[in-house]
Amino acid sequence: MRRILVTGGEGQVGGELVRRAWPDDVEITAPKRAELDLTDASAIGAYVAAGGFAAIVNPAAYTAVDKAESEVAQAFAVNALAPAALADAARAADIPLVHVSTDYVFRGDASAPYETDAEIDPIGIYGASKAAGEFAVRLGHKRSVIVRTAWVVSARRANFVKTMLRYGAERDLMRVVADQHGAPTFAADLAEALATITLRMIDDAQAPAGVFHFSNAGATTWHGFAQAIFEAAAARGAKTPATLEAIATADFPTPARRPAYSVLSTRRLEDAYGIAPRPWRDGLPALVADIMEQAQ
Repeated sequence: MRRILVTGGEGQVGGELVRRAWPDDVEITAPKRAELDLTDASAIGAYVAAGGFAAIVNPAAYTAVDKAESEVAQAFAVNALAPAALADAARAADIPLVHVSTDYVFRGDASAPYETDAEIDPIGIYGASKAAGEFAVRLGHKRSVIVRTAWVVSARRANFVKTMLRYGAERDLMRVVADQHGAPTFAADLAEALATITLRMIDDAQAPAGVFHFSNAGATTWHGFAQAIFEAAAARGAKTPATLEAIATADFPTPARRPAYSVLSTRRLEDAYGIAPRPWRDGLPALVADIMEQAQ
């Protein structure tokens, strides 16, 4: 039996990893915080050492982007120190570590999709904490993979699609930022990619390591994404806003700055692991339907 440790099992990506269909010889262990405190490095080391794991997948993260500006220690504890401890533990156990990172490690001023070797230059505490986690993993364990992603959505937990559907049913006017560019990522699709990488790393000590990117294909803006969400909802008979107004980032100030451009190139992932993400528009109607059915 191959046991895989999955952190953040109650989150969007971790939850999809727990729910997916794994091979019969794979057992997923997804401890709750009471069982494994990711802010306790010694506890991480002891848990991994005693677990007999074949690999670790770490999608757990402090993701409160705005709160991170005032909760610096908390952000770095989960996003930097925990990955460092996981890298130490994975190296000691001689098992692979697959770690999830973010587009926020980039400045966001590019005009073409970010390649995996693009300069890291975060503009906020959240991005800085995730960048620190990346460095810890890359330097701490050679058999590690870092998968950067962006704009993650799912039928569970809070995310942009669920927020738009909720507000769209209540309001006649929605104002959504139209000058931030990125590509949505379905948590289930990302989980499939992480599973593919993890299983190959378990079976092949020479499997490609390093940094990769995963998001679904097709760039858009938050406004464009919202428009597609409302179109999918309207097709199922849901109430949607009469007016969807495009606004600038400056019209919607937040404590933390957002990258203006977050499109990630998935070329290296396709070359190394044969993973070609599907267009986000292809999967959106099914996601909207899932969310609406759960709300009934």
